[in-house]
Amino acid sequence: MKHPLAGIPARAVPSADPARTFPRRRRTPPRRRRSFAARRATKRSTAASSLELLLTPQSPGSPTAPPPSLTEVEPYGVERIPDADRSATPLDLFRVAFGGANTFSTCVLGAFPILFGLSFWQGLAATVLGVVAGALILCPMAVFGPVNGTNNAVSSSAHLGVHGRVVGSFLSLLTAVAFFSISVWSSGDALVGGAHRLFGLQRGTLSYVVAYALFAGLVLAVCVYGFRFMLFVNKIAVTSATVLFLLGAIAFAGDFDPSYAGVFTASADASTQSLFWPSFIGAALIVLSNPVSFGAFLGDWSRYIPAGTPRRKVVGAAFLSQLATLLPFVFGLATASIIATKAPKYVDPAAPDFVGGLLAISPAWFFLPVCLLALIGGMSTGTTSLYGTGLDFSSVFPKLSRVQATLLVGVLSIAFIFIGRFGLNLVQSISTFATMIVTCTTPWMVVMMLGFHTRRGWYDPDALQVFNRRQRGGRYWFAHGWNWRGMTAWWVAAVIGVLFTNIPGQFVGPLGDLANGVDISLPLSLAVAAVLFLALLRLFPEPRAAYGPEGARLARTVDAPVPPITGPGAPADDAPPALAAEGGR
Repeated sequence: MKHPLAGIPARAVPSADPARTFPRRRRTPPRRRRSFAARRATKRSTAASSLELLLTPQSPGSPTAPPPSLTEVEPYGVERIPDADRSATPLDLFRVAFGGANTFSTCVLGAFPILFGLSFWQGLAATVLGVVAGALILCPMAVFGPVNGTNNAVSSSAHLGVHGRVVGSFLSLLTAVAFFSISVWSSGDALVGGAHRLFGLQRGTLSYVVAYALFAGLVLAVCVYGFRFMLFVNKIAVTSATVLFLLGAIAFAGDFDPSYAGVFTASADASTQSLFWPSFIGAALIVLSNPVSFGAFLGDWSRYIPAGTPRRKVVGAAFLSQLATLLPFVFGLATASIIATKAPKYVDPAAPDFVGGLLAISPAWFFLPVCLLALIGGMSTGTTSLYGTGLDFSSVFPKLSRVQATLLVGVLSIAFIFIGRFGLNLVQSISTFATMIVTCTTPWMVVMMLGFHTRRGWYDPDALQVFNRRQRGGRYWFAHGWNWRGMTAWWVAAVIGVLFTNIPGQFVGPLGDLANGVDISLPLSLAVAAVLFLALLRLFPEPRAAYGPEGARLARTVDAPVPPITGPGAPADDAPPALAAEGGR
């Protein structure tokens, strides 16, 4: 028979020992009624304490701290974001990633299939192929932020070593400067051109200087305030830019002809026909470079997502954000086909001018929306490019805070924008530079994603921060701070990608013509990085301590001592280094 007290916690069950006595409850003396003066003094003391509590600044990680306002400067750098301060959602990641690409810069990339001579439908096929393939490559990079609470460059310490993580930092710096420049130049040109058609503004050097300075200054201000302000800007940009693009569809609906044939028609000569596949693949790769360019930045935005968020939602948000960019891509493709018909001089491959051509074919009532789209798009793209670079640069140069590093990188980028535009005429070559950066960044992303898979998503957050704290040792120290397996896979694949690059009229690598003029640099660098990295992990196993309790996947491990973390802030103990257990699979 079940005891009537069974299941009740033991401390709630009365003692069955009759000899056990319980302490006798003391009677409290009657409380004396305090005087009016005493009660008034107590109220004053309580009010003063409450006021002091309100005025005393609380730490950012405090669970009682109010949510930060838009104009509050973000306090965090690349250190791990406390769980209590992670309030972002996968929808926020979607807004930032989509907002950063829902701009004129993406429209310019969308015009390339027409510049390469493809028809509208051929260009649409190349665009869809590039967007979907790029989104599939990009979306796994979103998981590092929630897992580690920091950006992707810091997370790369686990696969390239404590010192090898600087590779990600400088790749993100170069990518940010390149795409920030493209966004400022394209948006500034659109704003000046729209104001010229709308108000008769002169297209002089002064007008462009003011437009570029306006964009750059606004972007820098948003980046200094930090993530919350950037998220607010992109929330506005996603909705407003989408509405303006749909309005543009109405503006150009009467002129759009989906039967635009391009140059690869049945009557084209054999030499022209032979260039179809190089042009198709080249257009798809240019489109693909847009989502891939976000690889180094996804962790900057996803690190505020709670660690417990299902990974499929985070990955899905990143994937859908790139599928949504079909809107600006198709807008650029369709309007470029109209420009090629009505104003062909603007789509000359030797000197293309998409913004000028768009203004030339636009109805007068669409000039103001063009200016608004340029302003909103420039803000969105610029903030997503520049924010993460300032964030990470503060860890490479520890004497700089996040705000100081952001200002430094911003000032250098602005100087590059003006010198490149007015001094060296780099507007055309910067697109080639951006493509080369993406070719070098993709192998780094492959090493990161395969590393995440082999580690089963397990990381040591404290060991990831060794470089930022100017310490030494830990699980990811490897060989003097470098993991030569990941480093080798990255640089070999990057060099091969550059050698096989083929951008007609701009840059052709020494081996760029081996594929009959087809640019195979990106898929080749992807394949080389994947095969080489996995082979090195099998042939030269990593220490068992670098993997989690479940061991490795697709890799072998070896016993190896883990050097203790030493340096500023490290625990002062003389414990011998831990020895990793054999656990390879």
